[in-house]
Amino acid sequence: MKGLVIKNTGSWYTVLTEDGHTTVDCKIKGSFRLKGIRSTNPVAVGDRVEVDVRENDCAYITAISDRSNYIIRKSPNLSKQSHILAANVDQAFLIITVNYPETSTTFIDRFLASAEAYRIPVVLVFNKTDRLNAEELHYQQMMMQLYDTVGYRCEAISAATGDGIHRLNELLKDKITLFSGNSGVGKSTLLNRLIPGVQLRTAEISAAHNTGTHTTTFSEMLRLPQGGWAIDTPGIKGFGTFDMRPEEICGYFKEIFSFSKNCRFSNCTHTHEPGCAVRQAVEDHYIAQSRYASYLSMLEDEDEGKYRKAY
Repeated sequence: MKGLVIKNTGSWYTVLTEDGHTTVDCKIKGSFRLKGIRSTNPVAVGDRVEVDVRENDCAYITAISDRSNYIIRKSPNLSKQSHILAANVDQAFLIITVNYPETSTTFIDRFLASAEAYRIPVVLVFNKTDRLNAEELHYQQMMMQLYDTVGYRCEAISAATGDGIHRLNELLKDKITLFSGNSGVGKSTLLNRLIPGVQLRTAEISAAHNTGTHTTTFSEMLRLPQGGWAIDTPGIKGFGTFDMRPEEICGYFKEIFSFSKNCRFSNCTHTHEPGCAVRQAVEDHYIAQSRYASYLSMLEDEDEGKYRKAY
């Protein structure tokens, strides 16, 4: 039997069978963990799998079909392992808040770099615009202009009031979309707005620390009323990139890669070499200092040996 993994609770997987209506709760077959997959979740939401149903009604996932793509990050608890957020997605929505809580540009850039590595289009969704004062709205506008200039679509919305939601509905139609972001950015509130009746749990952010709490504890695919799927994932506090070599990282920053073609040396790391077109572009404000700082931080991760080869 073949099917689609639509929920992952960590120990059980819910698989939607090919008829599009029947679901089966599955475990991973024991030998499946012995194939050298250094991941906290060798099976991810969005995977196409084969299922073996036994006589005692126990079902086991026995094989995974080749993935078209996936978004992966370094496991927050096990640095030697990876964590796959979702597989076989058409696009990703990164939910961002400039306050309540603040999403850092480093987090945004690391997510974008990982998406670029697997050619997954990303829409940056700036939420909670209804709560922002004039100064915060100006900062949000500057951030949106920065990422729009780089080449990413940006949308400003309010999940609480519904402002701007219609634009997202048009982008979601008939596509599989990963929803991700820091804890507390309003991902569950947004999905409740997009999918009437789903009633995902929400929580207020911490007033003392301006941070969110985890309300989603597992990944799940939710059917969209206009066609397509939304993949709801637990909020994440950091995004450690995984399985990237230092010489590749430049290629995942669109504007840095563009200027790197003019560097004096073909193997320029854009950190200290003479004739570096990238550092000159940063000085001339053609590359944002925040983006360059994110690039350097990813190089430092590699230097510290935080990455291991993913399987």
